[in-house]
Amino acid sequence: RYCHVDVPDELLRDLLPGPVTLVLRRSEELNKDLNPFTSLVGVRIPNHPFMRDLARACSGPLALTSANISSQGSTLTVSEFQDLWPQLSLIIDGGPIGDIQSPECRLGSTVVDLSVAGKFSIIRPGCALTPTVEILRQKYGLEPESS
Repeated sequence: RYCHVDVPDELLRDLLPGPVTLVLRRSEELNKDLNPFTSLVGVRIPNHPFMRDLARACSGPLALTSANISSQGSTLTVSEFQDLWPQLSLIIDGGPIGDIQSPECRLGSTVVDLSVAGKFSIIRPGCALTPTVEILRQKYGLEPESS
């Protein structure tokens, strides 16, 4: 509804839900104020029960950002971004979003651009890079987009 999906449904099921953000061409139905200077939009379905319940309770898409300052490690609990609380309107503690002892969990999602047919481009390696690239190349025959 909010983006043009030009990949097989099975590919979506192989990568989502999970720690992968798919960048696709946005549709006209998506609010033009969300990422207004690009024709693309990132779509993620986290594999976290609280976030999935929250998304189901909303009538439209959720536009979210990570609870950290850009280029810093991802936070996994609300107490880890306590310094940002004064700048926020609402904080909901749905529990940890990963293994707080695992450095890989702090890499954030793997962000992959699938907006070009037959190609993919890794925007951010993130925590699921290797399995994501394997799925895209080996199972679906997609090729890395040349820079």
